[in-house]
Amino acid sequence: MKQKIFVDTNIILDLLSMRKKFYQSASQLFSLADRKKIDVYASALSFTTIHYILSKQMGSEKARNILSLFKALVTVLPVDDNVIDQALVSNFKDFEDAVQYYCAVSAGIPVLLTRNIKDYLMAKISVMSTEDYMKIYEA
Repeated sequence: MKQKIFVDTNIILDLLSMRKKFYQSASQLFSLADRKKIDVYASALSFTTIHYILSKQMGSEKARNILSLFKALVTVLPVDDNVIDQALVSNFKDFEDAVQYYCAVSAGIPVLLTRNIKDYLMAKISVMSTEDYMKIYEA
């Protein structure tokens, strides 16, 4: 059975914005998804945030085209009442991180990839960087 991985917004932006320091590991991760080696999940919230950021960089139409292509690599999870309720009463300092976390947890996804690991210290699932995940995967 393929491993299920939840990716935080910043990991997707690393790939789509080609952020120099983080692009390689993000590219390797999503290459695994493209080759059907892992199942990657993202929240619906990430798509709105990413579109906003990419549209500032390259215009709305190009941002939508890129997101349309990217969507083939991931399963988009809903941000529903349950996720919002859990995030609202959580001890997370960053509300967006809480929404991402509870989106992954409510979908039963055991691994969350982010660059903000310190924001997930109370997590009950594995939280790690893309670089660390790739080292484990390759081992």
